[in-house]
Amino acid sequence: MKVEQTKLEGVLLVTPQVFGDERGFFMETYNREKALANGLPGEFVQDNHSKSSRGVLRGLHYQHPQWQGKLVRTVQGEIFDVAVDIRAGSTTYGEWVGYLLNDENKQQLYVPPGFAHGFVVTSDTAEVVYKCTTVYAPAQEGSVLWNDPDIGIEWPIDSPILSAKDQVGRRLADLPALTV
Repeated sequence: MKVEQTKLEGVLLVTPQVFGDERGFFMETYNREKALANGLPGEFVQDNHSKSSRGVLRGLHYQHPQWQGKLVRTVQGEIFDVAVDIRAGSTTYGEWVGYLLNDENKQQLYVPPGFAHGFVVTSDTAEVVYKCTTVYAPAQEGSVLWNDPDIGIEWPIDSPILSAKDQVGRRLADLPALTV
């Protein structure tokens, strides 16, 4: 696996080694020893799988105080995957990174605790799977407004399909001081 540090400390782009031939392909999607050696968590406690249609935007979600780290990949289709630093006092507070994750490049994005995460589907459909470092705790869930002008994410879509929860996300300026 190749692991690259993004411009936001702790957010990592992971490119697995893929072995392919006329029969198809094989790849290792997670290996604890290799993960630890490359700055990824050694343990995940929950796996999630979602399927969405073109234009569906999920996020920007976070959980506090029981933060979640997420290792995200797309097994079918393509998404534009985003991480936003929401750690109070961080030198990169409010900054974001975004990457196209798809079933061809097979890349994964690790979004560490202290970041909000979201994605928009850019193909007809997309299936996204992600490993989490802590279990989902609905009472601790938060949502940052997907189009907060203070963050300025350059989404590849103008009018996404949003859940009721994501339509009323909070602006970054209205979040309490969140620390990891």
